[in-house]
Amino acid sequence: MRMLHTMLRVGDLDKSIAFYTEVMGMQLLRRKEYPKGEFTLAFLGYGNEEENTVLELTYNWGVDSYDLGTAYGHIAIEVPDVYKAADAVKAGGGKIIREAGPMNAGNTIIAFAEDPDGYQIEFIGEGHVRK
Repeated sequence: MRMLHTMLRVGDLDKSIAFYTEVMGMQLLRRKEYPKGEFTLAFLGYGNEEENTVLELTYNWGVDSYDLGTAYGHIAIEVPDVYKAADAVKAGGGKIIREAGPMNAGNTIIAFAEDPDGYQIEFIGEGHVRK
């Protein structure tokens, strides 16, 4: 078994694809419209779907926003340098909601960004994921 993808519902698919490709550095792997179901799916990631877990963005036609709720947390991405990753998000027009620095209960360096729909993305410094 392996994890295939995480799905997020988005209100503006093109804006979200632009954020994840231009700001987060992912690649658009595939996009398909489903007219009978009135939705479009886009799959993005840092590598192909055969070998990597990817992000599925779902746009339900005519729905421009969602309540995020209180159960959902965030997407986590391991990066070589959290400070540089946060700076790159800001330089790309993205929003950092927690500046890079040590987490409050340890020494792991983290930062948090927010995508156009308000979903949080945590950056974690390389090597700390398995400690």
